[in-house]
Amino acid sequence: MLPDERAWSREVDWEPGDGGGWPPRRATGAVTTRLVVLNVAVFVMEIGSGDALLARFALWPPGRFFVPELHAIVGFQWWQLVTYAFLHAGFAHLFLNMLALRIFGRDVEGTLGAARYLTLYFVAVLSAAVAQLLVVSTIGSGAPYPTIGASGGVFGVLLAFGVLYPRRIVTLLFPPIPMPAWLFVTLYGALEMVEGVLGTEAGVAHFAHVGGMVGAWLLLRRWRHTSRYRSGVLDV
Repeated sequence: MLPDERAWSREVDWEPGDGGGWPPRRATGAVTTRLVVLNVAVFVMEIGSGDALLARFALWPPGRFFVPELHAIVGFQWWQLVTYAFLHAGFAHLFLNMLALRIFGRDVEGTLGAARYLTLYFVAVLSAAVAQLLVVSTIGSGAPYPTIGASGGVFGVLLAFGVLYPRRIVTLLFPPIPMPAWLFVTLYGALEMVEGVLGTEAGVAHFAHVGGMVGAWLLLRRWRHTSRYRSGVLDV
């Protein structure tokens, strides 16, 4: 999923007075870089600590459960609403999440500003966690299993990219099909919903991905309509 670096004048859909400013600010990516570094650092800690971090900081369903594989009693704790997003199941899981965050996050950060970008990321993380807990509590799945990964936050950033840059051309890695960002985000969100309902990809928290997108969308709508915006300038 690679954005096409074309003219700024055709790609930003953030109205003057709604916080984007014109022309859009070129992203420094400082917050995005720090998020990537933090995720990598926690992953190194995971390697060194075995399953200790998983038992305490992954997102577990409500209740108390003994998990023989972890030799621990686990269950939901409030801090897991955030900490789960910094744990990953393996290098590929970490790499793909951080690659997507790096590709799409820098431009979103450059338009929203550091403070609002960080807010959007963690709102998406929280909404993804809430969605996953609701689904697990409603459906149930026998043995408890943890939810981990930055995907909820990354999907929130992806949604913001599609909203802020709807006409930016995004090319899939495979198959290499170019399409506008708004279409890519719409199709991706719909696919996640369908796969979540059908359960076609075991071990993937599709509803958490959708929850991250919904949280980011609601926050962007709130920002777009709030009176705290000044004409052409985002108040951060």
